[in-house]
Amino acid sequence: MGLNLPPVLVIIFTILVPLVIGFVLGILVHNYIVNQNLNDARNNAEGIIDNAKKEAATLKKELLLNSKEENSRYRSKIEDELHSRQVVIVDQEKRLNTREEKLDHRDTLIEKKENQLNQQSINLENQRQKVTQLQNEAKKLVTTQQDKLNEIAQLSEDEAKSQILTKLKKQLIHERAQMVRESEARSRVEAKRVAKEIIVQAIERSAADVVTDVTVSVVNLPNEDMKGRVIGREGRNIKSFEALTGVDLIVDETPEAVVLSSFDPVRREIAKIALKKLIADGRIHPGKIEEAVGKAQKEFNDHLRELGDQTIYDLGIQEMNPELIKLVGRLQYRTSYGQNVLSHSIQVALIAGTMAVELGEDETMARRAGLLHDIGKSIDHETEGSHVEIGTELAKRYHEPKTVINAIASHHGDVEPDSVIAVLVKAADAISAARPGARSESLENYIRRLEKLETLVNEFPGVKQSYAIQAGREIRVMVSPHKVSDDQTVFLARDIKNKIENSLSYPGHIKVSVIREFRAVDVAS
Repeated sequence: MGLNLPPVLVIIFTILVPLVIGFVLGILVHNYIVNQNLNDARNNAEGIIDNAKKEAATLKKELLLNSKEENSRYRSKIEDELHSRQVVIVDQEKRLNTREEKLDHRDTLIEKKENQLNQQSINLENQRQKVTQLQNEAKKLVTTQQDKLNEIAQLSEDEAKSQILTKLKKQLIHERAQMVRESEARSRVEAKRVAKEIIVQAIERSAADVVTDVTVSVVNLPNEDMKGRVIGREGRNIKSFEALTGVDLIVDETPEAVVLSSFDPVRREIAKIALKKLIADGRIHPGKIEEAVGKAQKEFNDHLRELGDQTIYDLGIQEMNPELIKLVGRLQYRTSYGQNVLSHSIQVALIAGTMAVELGEDETMARRAGLLHDIGKSIDHETEGSHVEIGTELAKRYHEPKTVINAIASHHGDVEPDSVIAVLVKAADAISAARPGARSESLENYIRRLEKLETLVNEFPGVKQSYAIQAGREIRVMVSPHKVSDDQTVFLARDIKNKIENSLSYPGHIKVSVIREFRAVDVAS
Protein backbone atom coordinates (compact mmCIF):
# COMPACT_ATOMS: atom_id res chain seq x y z
CA MET A 1 0.00 0.00 0.00
CA GLY A 2 1.47 3.15 -1.07
CA LEU A 3 2.40 6.03 1.20
CA ASN A 4 0.48 9.09 0.39
CA LEU A 5 2.33 12.21 1.49
CA PRO A 6 1.18 15.70 1.35
CA PRO A 7 2.47 17.73 -1.61
CA VAL A 8 4.18 20.20 0.67
CA LEU A 9 6.24 17.49 2.30
CA VAL A 10 7.10 16.09 -1.07
CA ILE A 11 8.29 19.50 -2.21
CA ILE A 12 10.28 20.06 1.02
CA PHE A 13 11.76 16.61 0.86
CA THR A 14 12.60 17.08 -2.80
CA ILE A 15 14.43 20.38 -1.96
CA LEU A 16 16.08 19.41 1.32
CA VAL A 17 17.52 16.09 0.21
CA PRO A 18 19.65 17.61 -2.59
CA LEU A 19 20.66 20.46 -0.29
CA VAL A 20 21.79 18.06 2.41
CA ILE A 21 23.59 15.93 -0.10
CA GLY A 22 25.20 19.03 -1.63
CA PHE A 23 26.19 20.37 1.80
CA VAL A 24 27.76 17.04 2.74
CA LEU A 25 29.57 16.85 -0.58
CA GLY A 26 30.72 20.48 -0.14
CA ILE A 27 32.10 19.71 3.26
CA LEU A 28 33.87 16.63 1.91
CA VAL A 29 35.31 18.59 -1.05
CA HIS A 30 36.33 21.46 1.26
CA ASN A 31 38.07 19.03 3.61
CA TYR A 32 39.79 17.38 0.66
CA ILE A 33 41.00 20.73 -0.68
CA VAL A 34 42.14 21.83 2.79
CA ASN A 35 44.03 18.58 3.30
CA GLN A 36 45.55 18.89 -0.16
CA ASN A 37 46.63 22.48 0.58
CA LEU A 38 48.05 21.40 3.93
CA ASN A 39 50.04 18.66 2.23
CA ASP A 40 51.30 21.12 -0.39
CA ALA A 41 52.21 23.65 2.30
CA ARG A 42 53.90 20.95 4.31
CA ASN A 43 55.87 19.85 1.24
CA ASN A 44 56.79 23.48 0.44
CA ALA A 45 57.83 24.06 4.04
CA GLU A 46 59.97 20.96 4.02
CA GLY A 47 61.57 22.12 0.72
CA ILE A 48 62.22 25.57 2.17
CA ILE A 49 63.72 24.02 5.29
CA ASP A 50 65.92 21.75 3.18
CA ASN A 51 67.05 24.70 1.05
CA ALA A 52 67.68 26.75 4.16
CA LYS A 53 69.72 23.90 5.63
CA LYS A 54 71.74 23.62 2.40
CA GLU A 55 72.31 27.37 2.26
CA ALA A 56 73.26 27.39 5.93
CA ALA A 57 75.73 24.56 5.31
CA THR A 58 77.19 26.42 2.31
CA LEU A 59 77.38 29.68 4.28
CA LYS A 60 79.03 27.83 7.14
CA LYS A 61 81.65 26.41 4.79
CA GLU A 62 82.30 29.86 3.32
CA LEU A 63 82.57 31.37 6.79
CA LEU A 64 84.96 28.63 7.82
CA LEU A 65 87.09 29.20 4.71
CA ASN A 66 87.08 32.97 5.23
CA SER A 67 87.93 32.44 8.88
CA LYS A 68 90.81 30.16 7.95
CA GLU A 69 92.10 32.64 5.38
CA GLU A 70 91.79 35.50 7.87
CA ASN A 71 93.55 33.42 10.52
CA SER A 72 96.27 32.58 7.99
CA ARG A 73 96.75 36.24 7.07
CA TYR A 74 96.77 37.27 10.70
CA ARG A 75 99.24 34.51 11.56
CA SER A 76 101.47 35.58 8.63
CA LYS A 77 101.29 39.20 9.79
CA ILE A 78 102.16 38.21 13.36
CA GLU A 79 105.03 36.05 12.13
CA ASP A 80 106.38 38.93 9.99
CA GLU A 81 106.19 41.28 12.97
CA LEU A 82 107.92 38.73 15.17
CA HIS A 83 110.61 38.25 12.53
CA SER A 84 111.13 42.02 12.24
CA ARG A 85 111.36 42.35 16.01
CA GLN A 86 113.75 39.42 16.12
CA VAL A 87 115.97 41.11 13.52
CA VAL A 88 115.92 44.34 15.55
CA ILE A 89 116.72 42.41 18.72
CA VAL A 90 119.62 40.59 17.02
CA ASP A 91 120.96 43.91 15.74
CA GLN A 92 120.68 45.43 19.20
CA GLU A 93 122.44 42.42 20.68
CA LYS A 94 125.29 42.87 18.21
CA ARG A 95 125.57 46.54 19.13
CA LEU A 96 125.50 45.71 22.82
CA ASN A 97 128.18 43.05 22.33
CA THR A 98 130.34 45.55 20.45
CA ARG A 99 129.84 48.14 23.15
CA GLU A 100 130.64 45.58 25.83
CA GLU A 101 133.88 44.69 24.04
CA LYS A 102 134.82 48.37 23.88
CA LEU A 103 133.99 48.80 27.57
CA ASP A 104 136.01 45.71 28.45
CA HIS A 105 138.95 47.03 26.50
CA ARG A 106 138.61 50.41 28.17
CA ASP A 107 138.36 48.75 31.59
CA THR A 108 141.55 46.86 30.84
CA LEU A 109 143.33 50.11 29.95
CA ILE A 110 142.00 51.82 33.07
CA GLU A 111 143.10 48.90 35.20
CA LYS A 112 146.54 49.02 33.61
CA LYS A 113 146.79 52.75 34.29
CA GLU A 114 145.63 52.21 37.88
CA ASN A 115 148.37 49.63 38.34
CA GLN A 116 150.89 52.11 36.95
CA LEU A 117 149.63 54.82 39.31
CA ASN A 118 149.79 52.42 42.22
CA GLN A 119 153.36 51.53 41.29
CA GLN A 120 154.24 55.22 41.08
CA SER A 121 152.61 55.79 44.48
CA ILE A 122 154.70 52.95 45.91
CA ASN A 123 157.85 54.49 44.40
CA LEU A 124 156.98 57.91 45.83
CA GLU A 125 156.34 56.35 49.23
CA ASN A 126 159.74 54.62 49.08
CA GLN A 127 161.39 57.90 48.16
CA ARG A 128 159.57 59.63 51.00
CA GLN A 129 160.81 56.99 53.40
CA LYS A 130 164.34 57.45 52.10
CA VAL A 131 164.07 61.21 52.63
CA THR A 132 162.75 60.64 56.15
CA GLN A 133 165.61 58.23 56.84
CA LEU A 134 168.11 60.78 55.51
CA GLN A 135 166.58 63.45 57.71
CA ASN A 136 166.91 61.21 60.78
CA GLU A 137 170.49 60.41 59.89
CA ALA A 138 171.12 64.10 59.36
CA LYS A 139 169.75 64.87 62.81
CA LYS A 140 172.03 62.25 64.34
CA LEU A 141 174.95 63.58 62.37
CA VAL A 142 174.19 67.14 63.53
CA THR A 143 174.07 66.03 67.14
CA THR A 144 177.32 64.09 66.81
CA GLN A 145 179.14 66.89 65.05
CA GLN A 146 177.80 69.42 67.47
CA ASP A 147 179.20 67.42 70.37
CA LYS A 148 182.56 67.02 68.62
CA LEU A 149 182.71 70.67 67.71
CA ASN A 150 181.88 71.67 71.18
CA GLU A 151 184.64 69.44 72.50
CA ILE A 152 187.36 69.99 69.89
CA ALA A 153 186.75 73.25 68.12
CA GLN A 154 185.17 74.96 71.02
CA LEU A 155 182.64 76.56 68.62
CA SER A 156 179.43 78.10 69.73
CA GLU A 157 176.21 76.20 69.14
CA ASP A 158 174.98 78.64 66.48
CA GLU A 159 178.24 78.50 64.55
CA ALA A 160 178.33 74.69 64.64
CA LYS A 161 174.70 74.50 63.61
CA SER A 162 175.35 76.83 60.69
CA GLN A 163 178.26 74.72 59.39
CA ILE A 164 176.36 71.46 59.76
CA LEU A 165 173.23 72.81 58.04
CA THR A 166 175.28 74.18 55.16
CA LYS A 167 176.98 70.84 54.61
CA LEU A 168 173.70 68.94 54.95
CA LYS A 169 171.92 71.34 52.60
CA LYS A 170 174.51 70.73 49.88
CA GLN A 171 174.20 66.99 50.35
CA LEU A 172 170.37 67.07 50.20
CA ILE A 173 170.40 69.33 47.12
CA HIS A 174 172.66 66.88 45.33
CA GLU A 175 170.52 63.87 46.26
CA ARG A 176 167.29 65.66 45.36
CA ALA A 177 168.68 66.69 41.96
CA GLN A 178 169.68 63.09 41.32
CA MET A 179 166.22 61.83 42.25
CA VAL A 180 164.58 64.43 40.00
CA ARG A 181 166.77 63.43 37.06
CA GLU A 182 165.90 59.76 37.57
CA SER A 183 162.16 60.56 37.82
CA GLU A 184 162.28 62.68 34.66
CA ALA A 185 164.06 59.92 32.75
CA ARG A 186 161.49 57.34 33.88
CA SER A 187 158.64 59.73 33.01
CA ARG A 188 159.98 60.34 29.50
CA VAL A 189 160.29 56.61 28.84
CA GLU A 190 156.80 55.97 30.24
CA ALA A 191 155.32 58.88 28.25
CA LYS A 192 156.79 57.55 24.98
CA ARG A 193 155.43 54.09 25.71
CA VAL A 194 151.92 55.35 26.53
CA ALA A 195 151.91 57.63 23.47
CA LYS A 196 152.84 54.71 21.24
CA GLU A 197 150.05 52.60 22.73
CA ILE A 198 147.47 55.35 22.18
CA ILE A 199 148.53 55.91 18.55
CA VAL A 200 148.59 52.18 17.80
CA GLN A 201 145.11 51.73 19.29
CA ALA A 202 143.79 54.70 17.31
CA ILE A 203 145.18 53.34 14.04
CA GLU A 204 143.89 49.84 14.79
CA ARG A 205 140.34 51.01 15.55
CA SER A 206 140.10 53.19 12.44
CA ALA A 207 141.87 50.86 10.01
CA ALA A 208 140.41 51.11 6.51
CA ASP A 209 141.33 50.04 3.00
CA VAL A 210 142.86 52.72 0.80
CA VAL A 211 141.76 52.81 -2.83
CA THR A 212 143.23 55.23 -5.35
CA ASP A 213 140.48 56.96 -7.32
CA VAL A 214 140.28 56.33 -11.06
CA THR A 215 139.45 58.82 -13.80
CA VAL A 216 136.92 56.78 -15.80
CA SER A 217 133.38 55.51 -15.20
CA VAL A 218 131.63 52.72 -17.10
CA VAL A 219 127.90 53.01 -17.91
CA ASN A 220 126.11 49.82 -18.94
CA LEU A 221 123.67 49.84 -21.87
CA PRO A 222 120.53 47.67 -22.17
CA ASN A 223 121.52 46.61 -25.70
CA GLU A 224 123.89 47.38 -28.57
CA ASP A 225 121.24 49.45 -30.41
CA MET A 226 121.46 52.05 -27.65
CA LYS A 227 125.00 52.94 -28.79
CA GLY A 228 123.56 54.32 -32.02
CA ARG A 229 121.15 56.53 -30.09
CA VAL A 230 123.95 57.75 -27.82
CA ILE A 231 126.11 58.67 -30.82
CA GLY A 232 123.27 60.34 -32.76
CA ARG A 233 123.26 61.48 -36.34
CA GLU A 234 126.82 62.38 -37.37
CA GLY A 235 127.81 62.22 -33.72
CA ARG A 236 125.78 65.26 -32.68
CA ASN A 237 124.60 63.68 -29.41
CA ILE A 238 128.16 62.93 -28.29
CA LYS A 239 129.28 66.46 -29.21
CA SER A 240 126.38 68.04 -27.32
CA PHE A 241 126.90 65.76 -24.29
CA GLU A 242 130.65 66.48 -24.11
CA ALA A 243 130.11 70.23 -24.56
CA LEU A 244 127.54 70.40 -21.74
CA THR A 245 129.36 68.15 -19.23
CA GLY A 246 133.04 68.63 -20.05
CA VAL A 247 133.45 64.85 -19.95
CA ASP A 248 134.85 62.68 -22.74
CA LEU A 249 132.27 60.07 -23.89
CA ILE A 250 134.03 57.03 -25.36
CA VAL A 251 132.03 54.55 -27.44
CA ASP A 252 134.27 51.61 -28.38
CA GLU A 253 133.97 47.88 -29.03
CA THR A 254 133.10 47.08 -25.41
CA PRO A 255 129.78 45.19 -25.55
CA GLU A 256 126.76 47.00 -24.06
CA ALA A 257 128.83 49.68 -22.32
CA VAL A 258 130.26 53.17 -22.84
CA VAL A 259 133.03 54.92 -20.92
CA LEU A 260 133.04 58.41 -19.36
CA SER A 261 136.53 59.87 -18.97
CA SER A 262 137.46 63.00 -16.97
CA PHE A 263 139.98 63.92 -14.30
CA ASP A 264 137.25 65.86 -12.43
CA PRO A 265 135.15 63.40 -10.35
CA VAL A 266 132.31 65.94 -9.98
CA ARG A 267 131.89 66.38 -13.73
CA ARG A 268 132.19 62.64 -14.27
CA GLU A 269 129.50 61.84 -11.68
CA ILE A 270 127.07 64.44 -13.08
CA ALA A 271 127.67 63.08 -16.59
CA LYS A 272 127.07 59.53 -15.38
CA ILE A 273 123.74 60.47 -13.77
CA ALA A 274 122.64 62.38 -16.88
CA LEU A 275 123.59 59.53 -19.24
CA LYS A 276 121.69 56.99 -17.13
CA LYS A 277 118.60 59.22 -17.26
CA LEU A 278 118.87 59.51 -21.03
CA ILE A 279 119.28 55.74 -21.44
CA ALA A 280 116.26 55.07 -19.21
CA ASP A 281 114.15 57.58 -21.16
CA GLY A 282 115.29 56.32 -24.57
CA ARG A 283 114.86 59.72 -26.25
CA ILE A 284 118.32 61.13 -26.87
CA HIS A 285 118.80 64.43 -28.72
CA PRO A 286 120.57 67.74 -27.87
CA GLY A 287 117.50 69.31 -26.21
CA LYS A 288 116.88 66.22 -24.06
CA ILE A 289 120.59 66.04 -23.21
CA GLU A 290 120.57 69.62 -21.91
CA GLU A 291 117.48 68.88 -19.79
CA ALA A 292 119.02 65.68 -18.40
CA VAL A 293 122.28 67.44 -17.47
CA GLY A 294 120.33 70.15 -15.60
CA LYS A 295 118.36 67.54 -13.64
CA ALA A 296 121.55 65.58 -12.94
CA GLN A 297 123.23 68.67 -11.45
CA LYS A 298 120.26 69.23 -9.10
CA GLU A 299 120.17 65.55 -8.13
CA PHE A 300 123.93 65.63 -7.53
CA ASN A 301 123.59 68.62 -5.17
CA ASP A 302 120.93 66.73 -3.20
CA HIS A 303 123.25 63.71 -3.11
CA LEU A 304 126.06 65.85 -1.67
CA ARG A 305 123.79 67.03 1.15
CA GLU A 306 122.67 63.47 1.94
CA LEU A 307 126.29 62.27 1.92
CA GLY A 308 127.31 65.05 4.31
CA ASP A 309 124.36 64.31 6.64
CA GLN A 310 125.26 60.60 6.72
CA THR A 311 128.91 61.40 7.45
CA ILE A 312 128.26 63.66 10.45
CA TYR A 313 125.65 61.19 11.72
CA ASP A 314 128.13 58.30 11.57
CA LEU A 315 130.72 60.38 13.45
CA GLY A 316 128.24 61.42 16.15
CA ILE A 317 128.46 65.14 15.35
CA GLN A 318 125.21 66.76 16.46
CA GLU A 319 124.79 70.06 14.60
CA MET A 320 126.42 71.75 11.61
CA ASN A 321 125.51 74.48 9.15
CA PRO A 322 123.65 73.01 6.10
CA GLU A 323 126.04 74.69 3.64
CA LEU A 324 129.01 73.26 5.51
CA ILE A 325 127.37 69.81 5.43
CA LYS A 326 127.09 70.10 1.65
CA LEU A 327 130.80 70.97 1.41
CA VAL A 328 131.60 67.89 3.52
CA GLY A 329 129.74 65.72 0.98
CA ARG A 330 131.66 67.45 -1.83
CA LEU A 331 134.94 66.13 -0.38
CA GLN A 332 133.87 62.68 -1.70
CA TYR A 333 134.67 63.99 -5.18
CA ARG A 334 138.05 65.54 -4.34
CA THR A 335 141.38 63.74 -4.18
CA SER A 336 144.71 64.70 -2.64
CA TYR A 337 147.70 62.82 -4.02
CA GLY A 338 145.25 60.16 -5.22
CA GLN A 339 143.67 59.80 -1.76
CA ASN A 340 139.93 60.46 -1.42
CA VAL A 341 139.66 63.55 0.79
CA LEU A 342 136.37 62.55 2.47
CA SER A 343 137.73 59.11 3.40
CA HIS A 344 140.92 60.78 4.65
CA SER A 345 138.93 63.32 6.70
CA ILE A 346 136.75 60.61 8.27
CA GLN A 347 139.86 58.62 9.15
CA VAL A 348 141.51 61.69 10.71
CA ALA A 349 138.32 62.33 12.72
CA LEU A 350 138.25 58.76 14.06
CA ILE A 351 141.96 58.72 14.95
CA ALA A 352 141.80 62.14 16.63
CA GLY A 353 138.64 61.13 18.54
CA THR A 354 140.21 57.90 19.79
CA MET A 355 143.35 59.67 20.99
CA ALA A 356 141.21 62.39 22.63
CA VAL A 357 139.35 59.73 24.65
CA GLU A 358 142.62 58.21 25.85
CA LEU A 359 143.86 61.65 26.95
CA GLY A 360 140.60 62.73 28.59
CA GLU A 361 139.74 65.37 25.95
CA ASP A 362 136.42 66.07 24.20
CA GLU A 363 135.98 63.23 21.69
CA THR A 364 133.14 64.92 19.73
CA MET A 365 135.10 68.16 19.34
CA ALA A 366 138.17 66.21 18.19
CA ARG A 367 136.11 64.35 15.58
CA ARG A 368 134.53 67.60 14.39
CA ALA A 369 137.93 69.26 13.98
CA GLY A 370 139.35 66.16 12.26
CA LEU A 371 136.46 66.01 9.78
CA LEU A 372 136.71 69.72 8.87
CA HIS A 373 140.52 70.06 8.81
CA ASP A 374 140.63 69.80 4.98
CA ILE A 375 137.22 71.40 4.26
CA GLY A 376 138.97 74.07 2.20
CA LYS A 377 139.79 71.47 -0.45
CA SER A 378 136.09 71.25 -1.37
CA ILE A 379 136.28 74.64 -3.15
CA ASP A 380 140.01 75.34 -3.46
CA HIS A 381 139.79 75.06 -7.28
CA GLU A 382 137.11 77.79 -7.26
CA THR A 383 138.67 80.20 -4.75
CA GLU A 384 142.11 81.75 -4.48
CA GLY A 385 144.33 80.79 -1.57
CA SER A 386 145.56 77.59 0.06
CA HIS A 387 143.09 75.05 1.38
CA VAL A 388 144.16 75.99 4.93
CA GLU A 389 143.24 79.64 4.41
CA ILE A 390 139.99 78.74 2.64
CA GLY A 391 139.05 76.20 5.34
CA THR A 392 139.75 78.68 8.14
CA GLU A 393 137.59 81.30 6.43
CA LEU A 394 134.75 78.80 5.92
CA ALA A 395 134.87 77.73 9.58
CA LYS A 396 134.66 81.37 10.70
CA ARG A 397 131.85 82.13 8.23
CA TYR A 398 129.73 79.25 9.50
CA HIS A 399 130.48 79.98 13.19
CA GLU A 400 132.48 76.87 14.08
CA PRO A 401 134.06 76.72 17.59
CA LYS A 402 137.44 78.41 18.08
CA THR A 403 139.06 75.04 18.75
CA VAL A 404 137.98 73.78 15.32
CA ILE A 405 139.14 76.99 13.59
CA ASN A 406 142.57 76.75 15.20
CA ALA A 407 142.85 73.04 14.34
CA ILE A 408 142.18 73.83 10.66
CA ALA A 409 144.62 76.74 10.63
CA SER A 410 147.43 74.86 12.42
CA HIS A 411 147.28 71.34 10.94
CA HIS A 412 150.05 72.23 8.43
CA GLY A 413 152.04 74.40 10.85
CA ASP A 414 150.88 77.77 9.45
CA VAL A 415 150.00 78.91 12.98
CA GLU A 416 150.73 77.53 16.43
CA PRO A 417 148.11 75.13 17.91
CA ASP A 418 146.48 76.53 21.03
CA SER A 419 144.76 73.33 22.23
CA VAL A 420 145.45 69.64 22.71
CA ILE A 421 142.78 68.83 20.11
CA ALA A 422 144.60 70.89 17.47
CA VAL A 423 147.77 68.90 18.15
CA LEU A 424 145.83 65.61 17.93
CA VAL A 425 144.31 66.62 14.56
CA LYS A 426 147.74 67.49 13.21
CA ALA A 427 149.11 64.12 14.36
CA ALA A 428 146.08 62.21 13.00
CA ASP A 429 146.45 63.95 9.63
CA ALA A 430 150.09 62.87 9.44
CA ILE A 431 149.21 59.30 10.44
CA SER A 432 146.48 58.99 7.80
CA ALA A 433 148.61 60.47 5.03
CA ALA A 434 151.68 58.39 5.92
CA ARG A 435 149.99 55.00 5.62
CA PRO A 436 151.57 52.85 2.88
CA GLY A 437 149.74 53.25 -0.43
CA ALA A 438 147.48 56.03 0.89
CA ARG A 439 148.69 58.64 -1.57
CA SER A 440 150.02 58.74 -5.09
CA GLU A 441 152.15 61.69 -6.11
CA SER A 442 151.81 61.03 -9.86
CA LEU A 443 148.01 61.22 -9.90
CA GLU A 444 148.01 64.50 -7.97
CA ASN A 445 150.52 66.03 -10.36
CA TYR A 446 148.42 64.83 -13.31
CA ILE A 447 145.27 66.47 -11.91
CA ARG A 448 147.11 69.70 -11.12
CA ARG A 449 148.47 69.82 -14.67
CA LEU A 450 144.97 69.55 -16.15
CA GLU A 451 143.59 72.15 -13.76
CA LYS A 452 146.43 74.51 -14.67
CA LEU A 453 145.68 73.99 -18.38
CA GLU A 454 142.00 74.89 -17.87
CA THR A 455 142.87 77.92 -15.71
CA LEU A 456 145.25 79.23 -18.35
CA VAL A 457 142.60 78.97 -21.10
CA ASN A 458 139.84 80.54 -18.97
CA GLU A 459 141.88 83.77 -18.72
CA PHE A 460 141.19 84.65 -22.38
CA PRO A 461 138.36 87.17 -22.95
CA GLY A 462 135.17 85.68 -24.34
CA VAL A 463 135.87 82.17 -22.97
CA LYS A 464 132.83 80.83 -21.12
CA GLN A 465 134.08 77.35 -20.14
CA SER A 466 136.96 75.03 -20.96
CA TYR A 467 137.38 71.28 -20.49
CA ALA A 468 140.60 69.27 -20.61
CA ILE A 469 139.79 65.83 -22.05
CA GLN A 470 141.61 62.84 -23.54
CA ALA A 471 143.98 62.79 -20.51
CA GLY A 472 145.02 66.37 -21.26
CA ARG A 473 145.73 65.77 -24.96
CA GLU A 474 142.81 68.02 -25.97
CA ILE A 475 141.32 71.22 -24.57
CA ARG A 476 137.78 72.15 -25.63
CA VAL A 477 136.94 75.85 -25.29
CA MET A 478 133.32 77.10 -25.17
CA VAL A 479 133.09 80.81 -26.11
CA SER A 480 130.25 83.29 -25.80
CA PRO A 481 128.71 83.91 -29.27
CA HIS A 482 127.98 87.53 -28.33
CA LYS A 483 131.65 88.30 -27.57
CA VAL A 484 133.53 86.15 -30.10
CA SER A 485 132.67 85.94 -33.79
CA ASP A 486 133.29 83.01 -36.13
CA ASP A 487 136.40 84.68 -37.57
CA GLN A 488 137.75 85.50 -34.10
CA THR A 489 137.57 81.86 -33.04
CA VAL A 490 140.42 81.07 -35.46
CA PHE A 491 142.67 83.71 -33.92
CA LEU A 492 141.62 82.70 -30.40
CA ALA A 493 142.59 79.06 -31.03
CA ARG A 494 146.02 80.22 -32.26
CA ASP A 495 146.54 82.55 -29.27
CA ILE A 496 145.63 79.74 -26.85
CA LYS A 497 148.01 77.36 -28.63
CA ASN A 498 150.88 79.88 -28.39
CA LYS A 499 150.27 80.58 -24.72
CA ILE A 500 150.17 76.83 -23.88
CA GLU A 501 153.49 76.33 -25.68
CA ASN A 502 155.12 79.23 -23.83
CA SER A 503 153.65 78.63 -20.36
CA LEU A 504 153.29 74.86 -19.84
CA SER A 505 155.45 71.76 -20.09
CA TYR A 506 153.57 68.67 -21.26
CA PRO A 507 154.20 65.36 -23.03
CA GLY A 508 153.13 64.96 -26.67
CA HIS A 509 150.65 67.37 -28.27
CA ILE A 510 147.60 69.28 -27.06
CA LYS A 511 144.74 69.83 -29.50
CA VAL A 512 142.87 73.15 -29.05
CA SER A 513 139.19 73.10 -30.12
CA VAL A 514 137.27 76.40 -29.91
CA ILE A 515 133.47 75.91 -30.07
CA ARG A 516 131.07 78.76 -30.79
CA GLU A 517 127.34 77.94 -30.69
CA PHE A 518 124.54 80.45 -31.16
CA ARG A 519 121.00 79.55 -30.08
CA ALA A 520 117.79 81.49 -30.72
CA VAL A 521 115.01 80.31 -28.39
CA ASP A 522 111.39 81.45 -28.24
CA VAL A 523 108.28 79.97 -26.59
CA ALA A 524 104.86 79.75 -28.23
CA SER A 525 101.99 80.03 -25.76
